[in-house]
Amino acid sequence: MKPVEKPVDASLLKYFAAKYVWWQEPDVAVCQPERVIAQVMELGDYDDVQKLTAAVDEEDLRRVLLHAEAGQFSARSWAYWHYRLGLSEPGKVPPLPPRKTA
Repeated sequence: MKPVEKPVDASLLKYFAAKYVWWQEPDVAVCQPERVIAQVMELGDYDDVQKLTAAVDEEDLRRVLLHAEAGQFSARSWAYWHYRLGLSEPGKVPPLPPRKTA
């Protein structure tokens, strides 16, 4: 995943990490801000999504979506963010990133 280009407020990122990246300590999770952002994009409640979109540059949100890993987004979130960020027209959302098997 490509890194975000503009820094995100560290305390906000840590708040999101504590809430949405439950498998890691927040101090570890914030080392990958793109993963934290993707988790909020996928699982965030309305208030947290509003905080995220106010704090993160729209171009960085697009970058997170365009470089998402397989399994990071559900079909519903994938479509929503493509529409919201102007990356797709209705009915023309690209397929989710494929899972690879060994």
